[in-house]
Amino acid sequence: MRIQERMETLTPSERQLVSVLLQDYPVSGLGSITEVARMAGVSTPTVIRTARKLGFDGFPDMQGAIREEIAAQIKEPISRRDAGRANVSDEHTLNQFADSVSSNIRNTLQRLNPEAFDAVVSILADPKRHVYLAGGRITRSNADYFFNHLQIIRANVTLLSQSPNVWPQYLLDIDDTAVLVLFDIRRYESDMLKLARLARDRDCSIVLFTDQWGSPISRLADHCFHALVEAPSSWDSTIAIMLLVEALIADVQAARWEESKDRIEELESMFGKTKLFRNQN
Repeated sequence: MRIQERMETLTPSERQLVSVLLQDYPVSGLGSITEVARMAGVSTPTVIRTARKLGFDGFPDMQGAIREEIAAQIKEPISRRDAGRANVSDEHTLNQFADSVSSNIRNTLQRLNPEAFDAVVSILADPKRHVYLAGGRITRSNADYFFNHLQIIRANVTLLSQSPNVWPQYLLDIDDTAVLVLFDIRRYESDMLKLARLARDRDCSIVLFTDQWGSPISRLADHCFHALVEAPSSWDSTIAIMLLVEALIADVQAARWEESKDRIEELESMFGKTKLFRNQN
C-alpha cells in the first residue's frame, strides 16, 4: 500500500525497481541489496533512494517491514487472539471493536482512490458485461451479499458455486467482456488464485477486495480495493469491505436507475403475489 500511495513521486528507474519488486512480492524484496538491484537492472544507490522515498530509513528497514508483513499475513487465529490478550484493555469489548472498526473504515477510505472506485461502478453498471462473483472461506458471505443486490439492480450476475471443482464450468462463458469480482483476505486461498489466473487467461476483467497487505491476486487484478481488517479478535473484520460493497451497490443502482427501478417494481410485485413478506400497510 505504501508503494501505491507514493508511486507518483518516483523516478523512472525507481518505478522500474518497484515494478520488479511487485512482480514476485514479497519474495523479491528479501534478497541482498545487490541481488535486488541486479534483478531490477538498477544501481544499489537507486535501491537505497527508493526505500527512503517510500518512507523507510533505508533498505534494511524496508526488508524488516516486508518480513513483518509476511508474518502478519500468515498469522493464525490463535496467535491473533494471544496478541490481542497481550494488549488487553479495561474497555468493554463493544467499545474495543467500535474503535477498531472505526479506525479500519477511516484508514481504508483515506487510501481509496475515488477515480478507481468510479471506474468499478462503470463496469459493474454496464449491461453488456456479465458479472461473476466468488469469495473465500470467510469472505463468501461478502460475495453473496454483493450478488444478492446486484442481481436485483441488473441482469447477468452470477455467484459462483462454493465448490472449486465446478468453477471451470463457469469459465466456459467468461471472456473479455466479463467481470470477475473476488474477495480474498489473509490467509489467502490458493483456489481463488487459480481461479483468477484462469480468468486472466480468458482476458476477463478482475475486481479484487482484499486486506491491507494484499492477496497475491492483486497482481492479476485490474481494480483492487484494500480494506483494513484487523480487529481485537482471533478473526479479521470485513466491515470496511462491506462499506465499500454497499457504496458500490448504491452507485451502480444510481447509474442505471431507470432499469433498476423497473426490476425492483417487478420484484416487489412478485413478492406481493406470493405473499413472501408480510404486508406492512
